[in-house]
Amino acid sequence: MGQLENCPRCGDLFVKTTRDVCQKCYKEEEEKFDIVYRFMKKRVNREARIPEIVEGTGVEEDLIIKFVKEKRLRVSQFPNMTYPCERCGKEIAEGKLCASCSGELTGDLKQLDSIESIKRQREKEDNKAQTYFAVDKGRRKP
Repeated sequence: MGQLENCPRCGDLFVKTTRDVCQKCYKEEEEKFDIVYRFMKKRVNREARIPEIVEGTGVEEDLIIKFVKEKRLRVSQFPNMTYPCERCGKEIAEGKLCASCSGELTGDLKQLDSIESIKRQREKEDNKAQTYFAVDKGRRKP
């Protein structure tokens, strides 16, 4: 079942299911996709970059990037179809982060995990050191 939301493009209320925009905006996006695809199908435009596509079609850059991220415009067909990394801005062809940002974040997560495991180990050792053992000195040995 869908969720009731406001369209991020026009603000109209709609039931969000598989699409992230309302029906009216979806139709507009499809029309703009057709414009971009027809532009890119021409042999002279196949190696165009996103700013050149924006200039040639009048379609917003964010929408073209959305088409690339959804893999509707494929890098295999259009080799210069890249967009900026969400962290550093370097041009990438897939995903949200470039390889260096992804590697950096992975390294940071591994370092954080090792710090957490050291903290857990220290807590275990502290718990062992705080354990109190009672010795019954008054007990007689048989």
